[in-house]
Amino acid sequence: MSAMRLFIVANVEKANVRPALDELLPWLAGRAEVTGVETDSDFDLSKVEADAILILGGDGTLLSVARRLGGRQIPLMGVNFGRLGFLASFTPANFRAHLQALLSNGLPIRGAMMIEASVLPEGAQCRAADGQDVAKHRRFVATALNDAVVTAGPPFNMIELEISADSEHGVRYFGDGVIISTPSGSTAYNVSAGGPIISPDVEAICITPICPHSLSFRPVVISPKGTIVAHAVKVNEGTTLFCDGQASTRLKAGEKVVVHRSAHDVQLIENPDAREWRTLAEKLNWAVTPKYNP
Repeated sequence: MSAMRLFIVANVEKANVRPALDELLPWLAGRAEVTGVETDSDFDLSKVEADAILILGGDGTLLSVARRLGGRQIPLMGVNFGRLGFLASFTPANFRAHLQALLSNGLPIRGAMMIEASVLPEGAQCRAADGQDVAKHRRFVATALNDAVVTAGPPFNMIELEISADSEHGVRYFGDGVIISTPSGSTAYNVSAGGPIISPDVEAICITPICPHSLSFRPVVISPKGTIVAHAVKVNEGTTLFCDGQASTRLKAGEKVVVHRSAHDVQLIENPDAREWRTLAEKLNWAVTPKYNP
């Protein structure tokens, strides 16, 4: 049986990643075929030849890899050298034992849905639900594993957006923007803005307004088959669309952001020791008793 082909992405800007990488490479000799090591985010991951990608960094590094894969269905194993690490579920202390298990017998893999966000220029005549029609007219497109966010930007006046789903009549509101997230992204910016936490086993898209100037506009969870359109009615000079906080473009009044499920999921290698509810409790400090100074 041939050795597993492993590509490594290491975010050496994070503390302890470089020493971990230097120790790991000799250990992998004879255990796996290392087809490449990226430390500068310059590699074209859509052309990677590997059976799995090992990511040393954090959730941001994993999000970058997922976006740059371009739909390639190569499983990702994320080791969290960052802060929270919801997606990068392995720790520096335990990942080598799990990596050995992956190389020997494999580990469970789950598909995580991604979304695709396109920007249509003002006056573009097309049906938002028609993917091919949108592709012909859009000026910007990016995928996201976590979220697509329209944020007000400088000079930080409230902006006016009209939000619609599946060609339903749009709802206009003033606020600081909107978050359109996947279940993976529900524990990121979405939960900070008051949106719901969605189990990774549930396929859905969540629409969460950011500081709406209304008590009646609340987060909405819709089918993953839906298409969301955010029409920029009134925006600031710095109003921007961010995809996973990485790919971005400025928005002008009259433009439309069209978001729908991506044609490709991302394959995530799961930590067999992780438990969904325990992970949420530990990372989000659920039900922690207040600490008082004596």
